Amino acid sequence: MKKIISAGHICLDITPVFPSGARYDRLSSLLVPGRLIQMEAADVHTGGSVANTGLTLKLLGCDVTLMGKIGDDSLGTMIQSILARYGADGLLIDPESSTSYTVVLAAPGLDRIFLHNPGANDTFTGADIPEEALEEAVLFHFGYPPLMRRTWENDGEELIALFRRMKEKGIATSLDLAAVDPSAPAGRADWRRILAGVLPYVDFFVPSFEELCWMLDRKRYDRLAAGGGDMTDGLDLQAEALPLAEELLSLGSRVVVIKCGSSGMLLRSAGKAAVAGIGTRLELDREAWSRQTVLQPCFKADIVRSGTGAGDTSIAAFLAAMLSGRQPANCLALASAEGACCVTAYDALSGLKPLDELEERIRRGWQTP
Repeated sequence: MKKIISAGHICLDITPVFPSGARYDRLSSLLVPGRLIQMEAADVHTGGSVANTGLTLKLLGCDVTLMGKIGDDSLGTMIQSILARYGADGLLIDPESSTSYTVVLAAPGLDRIFLHNPGANDTFTGADIPEEALEEAVLFHFGYPPLMRRTWENDGEELIALFRRMKEKGIATSLDLAAVDPSAPAGRADWRRILAGVLPYVDFFVPSFEELCWMLDRKRYDRLAAGGGDMTDGLDLQAEALPLAEELLSLGSRVVVIKCGSSGMLLRSAGKAAVAGIGTRLELDREAWSRQTVLQPCFKADIVRSGTGAGDTSIAAFLAAMLSGRQPANCLALASAEGACCVTAYDALSGLKPLDELEERIRRGWQTP
């Protein structure tokens, strides 16, 4: 079985559950000073790329090693307890740091709001990944550098060194991003420069449309965000997402997958010469993966409870499908399908389905909105 490392950001997600039937049309009708809002029980699960993507890969039958950093505190103990249920361990404990947490406000009718403390994630470096862990690894997936100070400071010097190290060993690489808080220190980093430095070492770049717009095309971001709400609603993938994908290929990435929320996903790959540079340990059909453009609409979810982790789990499905030898269009369809399953639960993992079950439902004519 092909070994995968899922590294990067990990935290504890705390999601207060809103009463059944509640719905809000704007944030100001919810967050009113002095107001008491009666809630249902909180949903508490692991979050972040390491847990969401890593555990999804594990549930899909992959051989995954999780590499994240937590503090020696009660929240860290909770994370370890949750991971143990899935037979996962190996996290690094930093007694000098606190464990990262996120309060997820998933109010019905509104996009999610995250209250986040990066904690020990800010101290994570490539030195935390031991050489012996890389001996049999075929794929290295890293998530959320915008929420990990050491990876983005100094123009991404640490992140670039980490990905260069993987490529030198013939390990295929995958990189996911996270939204940037403009008021936080990461909001003042030169993300175009960081991406230009790291993407030549990235085989599969799997960010979201909003993140890319904010980092690479602020005018487009401001234009699409001006109307309020989710900027990906009704997004024209060909006109809006494809130009960003082309720019990312020009910066060095070999395969780009852009998550576009309710409008679906887009895949664009480089030519054969560039695709041939994907990690030598990965048995990939380079011909099939060269010069591909795939526009994939999202599948209709049975019910939408929370979008928490949907992007991470969709990428896990994409990577698992790719490692199994499936073709690009099939991989993207399975990614979209897994995302539609994820949103049916408050946490990232409870709604997930095996890839063969997703394929059967797609074959039977799963509706797209």
